[in-house]
Amino acid sequence: MTTSSFLPVFPAKAPAPIPRVLSIAGSDPSGGAGIQADLKSIAAHGGYGMAAITALTAQNTRGVTAVHVPPAGFLTAQLDAISEDITVDAVKIGMLGDAAVIDAVRSWLGKARPAVVVVDPVMVSTSGDRLLQESGEAALHALLPYADLITPNLAELAVLLGEPCARDWAAALEQGKRLAALTGTTVLVKGGHLDAGGSGGSSSYGEAGPGGGCPDALVNTAGLLARDVVVVPGERVPTRNSHGTGCTLSSALATVQAAAILQAGNTLPAAGDWEAALRVVKPWLQEALRTSGELDVGTGSGPVHHFHHVQPHTRDHGAAAAARGPAAGEFAAALREAAGGDLDAIYGLDFIRGLADGTLAQKEFAYYLAQDALYLNGYSRVLARAAAMAPTEAEQLFWARSAQNCLEVESELHRSWLDGRAAGVKPGPVTKSYVDHLLAASASGSYPVLVAAVLPCFWLYAEVGEALHARFVAAGAPEVHPYAEWLRTYADEEFAAATRQAVAYADAAARASSAGERDAMVLAFRQSCRYEVDFFDAPRLHA
Repeated sequence: MTTSSFLPVFPAKAPAPIPRVLSIAGSDPSGGAGIQADLKSIAAHGGYGMAAITALTAQNTRGVTAVHVPPAGFLTAQLDAISEDITVDAVKIGMLGDAAVIDAVRSWLGKARPAVVVVDPVMVSTSGDRLLQESGEAALHALLPYADLITPNLAELAVLLGEPCARDWAAALEQGKRLAALTGTTVLVKGGHLDAGGSGGSSSYGEAGPGGGCPDALVNTAGLLARDVVVVPGERVPTRNSHGTGCTLSSALATVQAAAILQAGNTLPAAGDWEAALRVVKPWLQEALRTSGELDVGTGSGPVHHFHHVQPHTRDHGAAAAARGPAAGEFAAALREAAGGDLDAIYGLDFIRGLADGTLAQKEFAYYLAQDALYLNGYSRVLARAAAMAPTEAEQLFWARSAQNCLEVESELHRSWLDGRAAGVKPGPVTKSYVDHLLAASASGSYPVLVAAVLPCFWLYAEVGEALHARFVAAGAPEVHPYAEWLRTYADEEFAAATRQAVAYADAAARASSAGERDAMVLAFRQSCRYEVDFFDAPRLHA
């Protein structure tokens, strides 16, 4: 796929407000958890991080060997110094140490009243170390109602309820409901610590993904969510490097939530939309886990890679190059190179080989068509959002026409192939996750990020279609091929032209963006590419 040699440069947009996020937590000298992880996570999501230290620890990737809790009065002095001078848009609360420290934080929250409060009740580390004295548990219970979101690991969830630790996903969700009812706030139940088999099943609350998955769920019995339990499925990343994952997740959620409220001009309710925030943060954290080995830190459970989405600069490509931005076509070329592995993966799928040579099972093709029709319905809504956000009339018209095409042309084609058999079909786990990812990009408020997220459905689909059609023609276009009519649709030059235009708009948006926003574009694009691979492979798993 080629891009235009000339692309317009759009006027720079007013910068989005930067959320000021305060972490109240313990310090980790190894840099993987606590305050250090929080500040990295806040920065990775575009926030300005601040820190009030509650405890000093001696720890590394193998465990905690000592904890020192400074006087609670000194913590109060830190908190007062910050709030007397700086507006705090969000607070993440982590390790608190003892009852006096917890009482100091609760007293300060009563005075400061920050808009977003996330409590990660650090009581038991992943390695099993006890990080809160038992005498502090009652004080912690008094603090929890001040939170907008509570993010315990499964061991902490059990301790807060005085119950045994949940052994499966259904039991964990029930415990989350009990804690939500007890505190009157939203609880994030995390499936990361369940055995691969235990976290992978489904429950009455929604799909938790296939075996080996890693679901998370937002739970609130007081009607603050779309449902009492909102399950967000995800993949389980095989790695030993999970040090600081809870700290990282909670501070990222606080930052994204605060950014959304600021972006909306403080018109969102104080509770905001935790589901949207989780759908933004979860893919980022999965990639931070997946790339954690690149850091090579420690001999135990190493830290996650908070800045995996930031491309390193050489001496010749420093701040000046970032300020200058990529040349015309350069960003698009980098995206195409990044998608090479995903395209190779698609071409290697049994589904694609069977579609090309006509041996694909009818039930797999029917599943693919039904899911594609459902996907296109959601995709059209996201394209309509891109039209509303576009900075020029030409782009507005392009994305609006693309949204209309999804509904009126491609969906009609699917209905004719399916002959009404798609009625009542529900989105599969990949379809739902892919659409949720696009909706999260739409909710980010960034037009460049949204354009990057929708691009693979144009670009990869066009390239795969061109390759399939070429194979079909090379084989003599046999009429006995069961998918002959479908393969001919891939030769549509109008779609190829639309794809070239979408690539050009994404390239232009990158040129008008900051380096940080371009990094976010790359992350959104890569996530969509992976979903494209999974979408083509889904019929084999679910048909």
